[in-house]
Amino acid sequence: MRKAVLLRFGMILVLALAVSGMVSGFLMGNKLLEDNQKNLLHVVYMVEYTLHGKQDLQKECMQIKAQLKDENVRITVVAADGAVLADTEAATFDGMENHLEREEIRTAFRGETGYATRYSDTLQENMLYVAALSASEGYVVRVASSYDGLKEYIPSMLPILLLGAAAAALIAFVAAVHFAGTIAGPLSEISAKLQDKHTVPWDFHFPVYRYEELNIIGEAITGLAGEVKEQISRLEFERKVRQEFFGNASHELKTPVTAIRGYAELLDNGFVADEEKQSEFIRRILKTAEHMSRLIEDILLISRLETKDVEVTYSMVRLDLLIREIFDVVEPIAKKHQVTLCSQCEEVTLEASVRQMRELLMNLVVNGVTYNQPGGHVWVEIRADKEKVIIRVRDDGVGIGREDQARIFERFYRVDKGRSRKLGGTGLGLSIVKHIVEYNEGDLRLKSSPGEGSEFMICIPFSRNIL
Repeated sequence: MRKAVLLRFGMILVLALAVSGMVSGFLMGNKLLEDNQKNLLHVVYMVEYTLHGKQDLQKECMQIKAQLKDENVRITVVAADGAVLADTEAATFDGMENHLEREEIRTAFRGETGYATRYSDTLQENMLYVAALSASEGYVVRVASSYDGLKEYIPSMLPILLLGAAAAALIAFVAAVHFAGTIAGPLSEISAKLQDKHTVPWDFHFPVYRYEELNIIGEAITGLAGEVKEQISRLEFERKVRQEFFGNASHELKTPVTAIRGYAELLDNGFVADEEKQSEFIRRILKTAEHMSRLIEDILLISRLETKDVEVTYSMVRLDLLIREIFDVVEPIAKKHQVTLCSQCEEVTLEASVRQMRELLMNLVVNGVTYNQPGGHVWVEIRADKEKVIIRVRDDGVGIGREDQARIFERFYRVDKGRSRKLGGTGLGLSIVKHIVEYNEGDLRLKSSPGEGSEFMICIPFSRNIL
């Protein structure tokens, strides 16, 4: 990581120095050209002011050049037709080309200051030309000087440039090492924690780093680890519940099978000669077989509800009428337990499965009756509330302790195991209720206290995704 950062930082540095050098060279070249143009323009004005058109222009130009004491300066006077009238670098003008097409000359005859840079065949070197029109005489005065741009300054500037580049590279290298450390260090720390076998599984804590991006990485890892940890806990819980389910299912099925087998063996071996006793054993076998059948049906129902693999016929269900039907069925059991059934139901119609709604309400009402006291009550309230139907089943029975409320909807879980088995329950009633509510995208809540009874409140939306 550190080497990669340093390598890329070095590449950026070289690129930055190259771009900076080119931009600086361009700007310095333009500045140098501008300064030379200004200097030569001053010379042009001075020459134009000094010349007297009626005298020998060549002689005057030579005198002016001598006064300038600069061998590199070339003075040229060009007539309006382009003919050269004077030139400090030419002995005779007979063989000289017409200068009317020269860029700086054409510009000067238009009344503007002419500038040009090109190679001089006469002097065989690069020259800078500046020309201006003489307002009084009508000719153009041009001054030229050798000009190589920055080339002539490179030998003297190169050591300084190299020293500056070396200093910049050194400073940049130190900064790069520090910068790489501030990035590579935290990343190495994060990587080490991820690979540390002694770290508590999926329990990561990172300090606050200098760079926000690293903090985001740390927070993302911590958040992801929390989700994984939560998922593992959930899977572990589901595994435990599933393991308990299979153990309980095996036990629940094994007990009636053992009873049926025992009665059958007694009958088969002829140990029961009394016909009345034989009839009693047969009734017990049938009753136990019926209990097994209900248990298997309940297990299959829960399994299908969980996997959404259940054939459901939907219709418009009048819940108030359904609760009356359930009360008629449960009334004999309620009288046996000396429990009074009460209802306060609005005329609510819900698109649902009649079988599911009957199973749901039946289980809640029967539980309210079964786990009640003589003289107790079971109240059922059904009403519409905007976009959902609310079902409340309340009793004043034995109630459920707080430690049991978290598990009361698990399969085969019984608060009072002895009483449940004596009453013939399968331990799947509330689990079926929970799965039916979830299947219908509803919400189930329990409020209960020991000795004060229990209240189950169910909310099912009128509009939902019906499978």
